[in-house]
Amino acid sequence: MVMGSGPTVACLGYELFSGSLDQLPRGKQVTVNTINQYSYCLAQEDSVFKKALLRSDVLLPDGVGMVIASKWLSRQKIKKIAGADLHCHLLHKLEREKGSCFYMGSSEKTLKLIAERISKEFPNIRVGSYSPPFKTVFSEEDNKAIISAVNTFKPDVLFVGMTAPKQEKWSFTHYKKLDVGLVCSIGAVFDFYAGTVQRPGKFWVSFGLEWLGRLLKEPKRMWKRYIYYGVIFGFYLFREKLLGYKNRRKFNNA
Repeated sequence: MVMGSGPTVACLGYELFSGSLDQLPRGKQVTVNTINQYSYCLAQEDSVFKKALLRSDVLLPDGVGMVIASKWLSRQKIKKIAGADLHCHLLHKLEREKGSCFYMGSSEKTLKLIAERISKEFPNIRVGSYSPPFKTVFSEEDNKAIISAVNTFKPDVLFVGMTAPKQEKWSFTHYKKLDVGLVCSIGAVFDFYAGTVQRPGKFWVSFGLEWLGRLLKEPKRMWKRYIYYGVIFGFYLFREKLLGYKNRRKFNNA
């Protein structure tokens, strides 16, 4: 994989995609991941997850935290691109091109709801899916079954939805064995699109408060992601800012 496909901005050690979704690269086995304050913090303590993010062909800034970080640390403005935005863009593209997509992850019920909605909204898209066993770690046989299901279908786009960091690590480990175009890890988007979980409305999204909308709807599940890891992410930002200041002083005094 080659990082930096399309325009990027350096931020906190990662190259964040800064273009429009129309500029996504084409080709085989192109990996597209997202990063936010939560996944950034997790990657600091998970070397495999960090490697998966660093070696993404496209890394989307999915979170207001990354947008703030880029502006504050390097004075470079980037736009938040959520997994849901990527999903919507690709479905419209596949509809125009009469392409195909495959959903790997979630439950049979959710996958059925997704297929039913796509058949109504995007009738030109050929859709496949696979619900893997609910396990923390897949066995070798599990992975063979997943890869076989995907490769039999040969989709233009593979959507992987198993939450971070499991989905990114799985894609990073197995992408070379997949006969696909784009490999996109989009997590909660499966539930959003199926309607099993309600995504915060346009008001929250337009004001950069989607995280708050999700926190208010699911406080028990989301408080650690947004509050606990929000504080940790703030620490990383201040540390990076201080380090940059010290380096500039050292350079100016040399």
